[in-house]
Amino acid sequence: MTLTHPAYGQLRQVTPTAAVLLADNPGQMTLDGTNTWILRAPGRSDCVVVDPGPKDKAHSAKIAEVTGGEIALTLITHRHHDHTGGIDHLVKMTGTPVRAKDTGFLRGSDAPPLVDGEVIEAAGLRLTVVATPGHTGDSTSFLLDDAVLTGDTILGSGTTVLDSSDGTLADYLASLDRLVEIGAGKALLPAHGPDHPDLAPVARYYITHRQERLDQVREALRVLGPKASAMAVVRRVYADVDKRLWLAARSSVQAQLEYLRAEG
Repeated sequence: MTLTHPAYGQLRQVTPTAAVLLADNPGQMTLDGTNTWILRAPGRSDCVVVDPGPKDKAHSAKIAEVTGGEIALTLITHRHHDHTGGIDHLVKMTGTPVRAKDTGFLRGSDAPPLVDGEVIEAAGLRLTVVATPGHTGDSTSFLLDDAVLTGDTILGSGTTVLDSSDGTLADYLASLDRLVEIGAGKALLPAHGPDHPDLAPVARYYITHRQERLDQVREALRVLGPKASAMAVVRRVYADVDKRLWLAARSSVQAQLEYLRAEG
């Protein structure tokens, strides 16, 4: 029987080279949980892992099981704990080297930080590193021949939050434009939510959504005054959204306010 999303603890094949193992960490910010992607070239036993997921020994053990421990390389899309918490468990179990843009997540004596435009060849696969900042400053996507792994830059459902500590809306909009350009006809393999057969229309929806939110924030500032706080804007713009999500929305609104105020 063909597996469908969500399938906890079961390796679900999505493309000829990409399969996903869904961590059992559902929540408001993680949706159904964190997708750990297992990339394996035809005829190869070794693989590349993208995002080992949260600090959960059971999930790490399952990754080790489905890969047979033959992990040539583990890649990290960005610094958030639901993607990086499982690094050390997985390294202990398999000895995998780990590469990320943030040097704090590198594992292995010769594992350099990721560089935009770099081509990685590992386990018979060829991946291009694509810097896609905005959700966080270190957010990174990975381009395959037939798919793009987008981390939290584009999710499989809903929209993403901008971490105002280091994510900016200007960067995010530029990243979405870049993903539209490289993603046409390629599968969307997100870090949360279901996969999609074509990245480009989802990226275009994200751009439209962001522009609509910007218009709403502009209108809120017209009513509340140009110096209104992020939370005051949230109360007006997100009045129809579950209040439990307002704190996360505040982070995105703060990034929007910084963007608009930089415009003058």
